Amino acid sequence: MKEKTKKIPELLAPAGNLLAGITAFEAGADAVYAGLSKFNARERGENFSFNDMSRLVAYARHHSRKVYVTLNTLIKERELPEIVEFLAELGRFRPDAVIVQDLGVLRIVREYFSGMEIHASTQMGFHNSAGLQVAARLGVKRVILERQVTLEELKIIRANSPVELEIFVHGALCCSLSGQCLFSSWLGGWSGNRGKCKQPCRRRFYGAEGNGFFFSTQDLSTLELVHEFKQLGIAALKIEGRLRKPDYVRNAVAAYRLLLDAEGLPGRKLLGEARKILSGTYGRKWSHGFYSEQSFKTLIKHETPGAAGLLCGRAEFSDARGFAFKTAHRLCLGDRLRIQPETGDEGPALTVTRMAVNGNFSPKAAPGQECYIFCDKAVPLHGLVYKIGEDYADRTVKPANLPELRSALDLQLTVSSTEIRVELFNADGLVWKRALLTRPARTQALTPARVVSEFTASGSKKLRAGNIQVDIDGAYFVPASELKQARRAFWDWAAANVDLAAVFSDNVAALETFRKDYLAIGKTGIDAAALPETIALGRRSRLPANRKAIKAHSIFEMNRLTDEVILPAFCPEPYLAGLRNMIDDAYGRKIRRFRITGLYALELLKDYPEVRISAGFPLPVCNSLAVQELAALGLSAVQGWIELERAALTELAGKAVLPVEIYRYGRPPLLSTRAYIAVKGEVKDARDQRFVVQEDRHTHIASVYPRKVFSIPRLPGAADYYDLTHADWNAGELDSFNFDRMLM
Repeated sequence: MKEKTKKIPELLAPAGNLLAGITAFEAGADAVYAGLSKFNARERGENFSFNDMSRLVAYARHHSRKVYVTLNTLIKERELPEIVEFLAELGRFRPDAVIVQDLGVLRIVREYFSGMEIHASTQMGFHNSAGLQVAARLGVKRVILERQVTLEELKIIRANSPVELEIFVHGALCCSLSGQCLFSSWLGGWSGNRGKCKQPCRRRFYGAEGNGFFFSTQDLSTLELVHEFKQLGIAALKIEGRLRKPDYVRNAVAAYRLLLDAEGLPGRKLLGEARKILSGTYGRKWSHGFYSEQSFKTLIKHETPGAAGLLCGRAEFSDARGFAFKTAHRLCLGDRLRIQPETGDEGPALTVTRMAVNGNFSPKAAPGQECYIFCDKAVPLHGLVYKIGEDYADRTVKPANLPELRSALDLQLTVSSTEIRVELFNADGLVWKRALLTRPARTQALTPARVVSEFTASGSKKLRAGNIQVDIDGAYFVPASELKQARRAFWDWAAANVDLAAVFSDNVAALETFRKDYLAIGKTGIDAAALPETIALGRRSRLPANRKAIKAHSIFEMNRLTDEVILPAFCPEPYLAGLRNMIDDAYGRKIRRFRITGLYALELLKDYPEVRISAGFPLPVCNSLAVQELAALGLSAVQGWIELERAALTELAGKAVLPVEIYRYGRPPLLSTRAYIAVKGEVKDARDQRFVVQEDRHTHIASVYPRKVFSIPRLPGAADYYDLTHADWNAGELDSFNFDRMLM
């Protein structure tokens, strides 16, 4: 069997369900990424059952494609045992990789499920070459880069990367830097970092000089850049859209497949053909996203609504049975619609199953006709009606008919001059052997790769080959027919002698090992409350009354009073050298305390002796395994993740192997972006919730801050952190965020 050559770049498509995954493969995707029912960044989507995931992986294996499973959310302490059980079950399918965000989950996969390849989610925020060095130390095979990296930055990063790189090339864009958005969580506990974002950035906001959709970005489309990505050797080009339907997946994959398969630089005709295919995806207006500084300025068109799709009209009438409007475009039964309220809030979505045109039932409507759509959802009057998809019946594979993945046998094959012997690692040590016709090889000696290739083809409906290891004790020539007969004889024997219930997985042992290790953590005995409080100060902040408090300043504003330097969360590639110089300057001033807010900073600090490194917002620490990982990287203290509720913070502090600090007071940025925001100062939404938009004069990153000041009480067993960079003491309006409610 000839080995397939690896395609670079790999075309990676979203799979919100089994049909979307199969559609992606049929359209030409090399791999898909998909989530199970929990612990993924699109929990609002349909997602996969374990049975459907089994079918998807089986289909992918048969067609030499890949499946990556998303476990890319933040995990609370009490959820750790459950996610380990999740991983043990997932291990039966042996996905080609798992995509992770949480440092604790990353540690679990690496230490207990080492057979799984790790891809770092874009939510981990890796955005420069220093961060990629840290990712490699963590055992990451591939990094999905932060979306707010320019093409010029990407070129430098790619040249200095020790890991594979994956980039987004198409689909919806978040306005905020990945992994740093608290906007949805602040407004009700629905965390984007846990797959439950309510997309408040798509709403209309009101400022002193007018109103608009100030944080709603256009969609990403990079057809013109595909050739350049190929030349750079990017490992994978990723299409966003696990909440989208199969028709979107089919069109997006087909358009990018067309350009990836083109020889040389694609001409105008080919690009035009790809754009025509892509027009069927019904998204927002296209842009190059963050791939150029010029596109930063035009990425947000605040005058237009943030809804995706083809605008078909406005709901002119609504009652308990449905709604009416005059359509500007053709509609058919099976089409999908979304009705966007005037506020910009997320509106109801539905599939057209029954429709009346000019008072008569009809399967379709032409432009200019009056339509009444029957539905049982509350439709906002005067809401904009968008077509967001079409029925997709043109498919060759019926997902319900697909077989589930067969049980995998891990094999140790030993070849001698007289026999071939197979030991089954995961079936109670069963052994099979057979006489083998060989002769000393002059040329074409039998190789392990040839044996693996042959024995991979099981021919069984219930069993398949898992991991195969081969030892050959000499140089032998084995006729192809002889090897085939041996393979058939082995799989016939396996079908008759292997009890499927007796096939076990290393993941079961890993699960038990984790349980023992986790129970052994216990109480750490760390008295974090005995540590001095830390106060982050801005340029105009008053000095703390507590003289023993640690005075922390941004590295851009350190001065003679600074005890601790705070490093920025985001440092573009061209500014790394300058930041290194500033760290060197701080160290020369005898500063030995540094606070990292992004993992990349560990690479910049690794060569400085006797420094004390702590982690602070927005570097998320939600569980004790994440603390263990940071301790192994040399940290002395961590800050509990600001989104967590009281119980989750208490549980984290009780299990942590390092002192845990709590962010008790301040105005944290709810959203931060490199995009140009057309409003400054105070804004409010339709519910009169108020925010402040401000651009950092050093980094030029714009952030949205709450008008209310976050404030929570002292937590026993934890140190205190106060952030006065955007807040003053004794603020009038306070908010406890999720502290006294459950983070979703």
